[in-house]
Amino acid sequence: MMLIDTHSHLNFKDFENDLDGVIGRCVNEDVWVINAGSQYETSKKAVEIAKKNKTMFAAIGLHPIHARDDFRIEDYRSLAMSEKVVAIGEIGLDRYKDYGRYIERQKEIFLQQLDLAKELNLPVIIHCRKAHKEIIEILAEYKLQGVIHCFAGIWEEAEQYLAMGFYLGFNGIMYKLDLKEVIEKTPLERILIETDSPYLTPLPAVALAKADRNEPVFVKYIAQEIAKIKNISFKEVAISTTQNAKNLFSV
Repeated sequence: MMLIDTHSHLNFKDFENDLDGVIGRCVNEDVWVINAGSQYETSKKAVEIAKKNKTMFAAIGLHPIHARDDFRIEDYRSLAMSEKVVAIGEIGLDRYKDYGRYIERQKEIFLQQLDLAKELNLPVIIHCRKAHKEIIEILAEYKLQGVIHCFAGIWEEAEQYLAMGFYLGFNGIMYKLDLKEVIEKTPLERILIETDSPYLTPLPAVALAKADRNEPVFVKYIAQEIAKIKNISFKEVAISTTQNAKNLFSV
């Protein structure tokens, strides 16, 4: 059963020693992957991986925790010329701990990247920590398509994103936070599944596969948990979320 991990980071150093093996497991289990950039170099690496592998795709962007980095929009515009780039991301705002000290710089870069997405007619992959109100207000002005990655908010926030046409991305954070109400109430046609590899390893992968590092093939556990919460079949979740990803990212 085909699945699409809509948010992974095989472009990170965590996978540099066994990338081919990880990709091989994805191929064997029919898991397609969108690797998201967090800085220019990881965005560039995501594009390189995508160009070499038919079922790998790339998102490019500067993550808000790196807002103090040098940022040249032209660098990202150039990367976006690849047909394997399917989104601008991950981008957004992050008020977690000390990152909030640079919130104005984060907003400046976030707006530039939203402008780029609009210019290139690409969807956005949004990162949000402790900044839903601000992000909702900003996105309301842009009329873009996209996904709220690693959604960890409350239903009232989810409703606002859904009303704007956004998808919600769910991953292993569901084993740490109570997202049952949000998952129950979110229409299946607005859900995407993701791993955020190498982070947020699903508990079943830890228990069954003795896994420490997360990887895309574990996205099946996210689909299984959503199926359980919504009291539907795994097949329904797999078919719907795969189609949702294809619709949003044109893969």
